[in-house]
Amino acid sequence: MRRKDKEITDISAKIDIIDRCKVCRLGLSDKDQPYVIPLNYGYSFSGGKLTLFFHGAKEGMKVDIIKRNNRACFEMDCDLGLIVGDAPHKYSYAFKSIIGFGKITILESHKEKTDALNEIMKHQTGKDTRYTYPDEQLDGVLIYKVDADEFSGKHKEFPKKES
Repeated sequence: MRRKDKEITDISAKIDIIDRCKVCRLGLSDKDQPYVIPLNYGYSFSGGKLTLFFHGAKEGMKVDIIKRNNRACFEMDCDLGLIVGDAPHKYSYAFKSIIGFGKITILESHKEKTDALNEIMKHQTGKDTRYTYPDEQLDGVLIYKVDADEFSGKHKEFPKKES
């Protein structure tokens, strides 16, 4: 990372950002064409490994690209806001973000799909409820995960207000 002063190195601070964000932009690549999609997600962090979970239709451009190239990047951000300056060059923007890379795996078994959907529901609702899903629903949806090879955090804080 070029700006070490903006880097977040504390893992709990990075997980806090992942927990507070609700949309992840998943970046895919097909031949020489990039493709980015904003998605709701769930996640798990265990044994130092981050896994993101997504769901969607079983067909379409995203699925076609994933089947040809299962490498992905991802980005999420929160705590956004304009930092007002007294001159144009002193304006800036506050943010906290996570960027990472990983491998996509399509989940096949009903247990894997149920567990992933429950992680998505937990993250999006804040409720750790273990739902069950009808087989027809599980068979009709594509559930996939990204196992992160690496991810980094970056931030720019709002200036401290003088007391």
